[in-house]
Amino acid sequence: MRILVLANTPAHVHLYRHAVDRLERAGHDVLVLTREYACTTDLLDYFGVPYRVYGDHETEGYSTLAFGRELGGQFLSIGLQAIRFDPDVVFGRGPYAAVAGTLTRTPVVLVLDDEPGDFNHTVSRPFADCIISPDVTRRDLGAAHYTFDGFKECAYLHPDVFEESDDIREYLDVGPDEPYVIVRFNALDALHDTALEGFGPDQRRDLIERLSEAATVFVSDEGDEMDLRDLPARPYDLHPAMIHDAMAEASLLVADTGTMVNEAALLGTPAIRYRGTDDHEYGEFQELERVGLAEQFDEYDAVRDRALDLLGDDEVGARWQRRRQEYVGDLVNLTELLVDVARSRGNLERLEGSTKRVLRPRSQSIQ
Repeated sequence: MRILVLANTPAHVHLYRHAVDRLERAGHDVLVLTREYACTTDLLDYFGVPYRVYGDHETEGYSTLAFGRELGGQFLSIGLQAIRFDPDVVFGRGPYAAVAGTLTRTPVVLVLDDEPGDFNHTVSRPFADCIISPDVTRRDLGAAHYTFDGFKECAYLHPDVFEESDDIREYLDVGPDEPYVIVRFNALDALHDTALEGFGPDQRRDLIERLSEAATVFVSDEGDEMDLRDLPARPYDLHPAMIHDAMAEASLLVADTGTMVNEAALLGTPAIRYRGTDDHEYGEFQELERVGLAEQFDEYDAVRDRALDLLGDDEVGARWQRRRQEYVGDLVNLTELLVDVARSRGNLERLEGSTKRVLRPRSQSIQ
């Protein structure tokens, strides 16, 4: 079989990388089409994933108009490379997967989450043969939409898949019992982030200074805008592929970005999200809040105060790990599901009974 995957962001690389490895080892031919964006190609190189670049996207202010201009040349490149590869099934999301599937007359599998914008869904839904999303997704995308009990991050953070590094503290240069916090600042440059605001400059400084009184602070600044020379913090400067090992060992994650909060929560690390001006209700966050693995706040002061409370509680780490063991282990291993769906060429009727049982038509599972 020939499987084409559209991976536009670092999160997409993690979503598919284990499935790509499994499929290649089984003798299938897999190609990832990607763009130069943040650390996306760095991750593909690190994990040895075969890929070709169809375009780029800079980490800067974004708009719908800029998005439209960007798409023209990228669609041409995607189309030409997809036709040349001649896939049996296409995985991805949005107009990128739709173009590849349409031009090659190939079944399209969309793997989605509860993102706020309707653009990706509106454009790609008519071209999808199969749509897969977590049960917590709160929209119904039609007869081809199926859900599973878990999160897209379960493709790489499920306990059956994730193996934590034993020497991450050595790489970070922190002591064996030294508490540390990872603070993640969002670049807010994606289409669905347009006009949103996260931590402001003064809030960033205040947060770092206050957290540093209780723990070593590592800053992961997606927009690469902060000068840390006069602040009590260290840049997170390990290879981006090691971020999940670092999060798993951290005492706390504080962020104004969604994916890393989900990831930390599924790893059993206390995670706090600052919503800023984002008033969209994400099903993923609501579920993780429900089981006590993540928290989110609308006000900056609440974020700071809760972070300090958690750092001052010696039992927090053990409490969160118990919650993880009780909850995450029972979720679906998404990598196994993606591999089975790929082998079926996106036709769920071809799936074996055990795999079929973990998927439910969205019309039956929506609340």
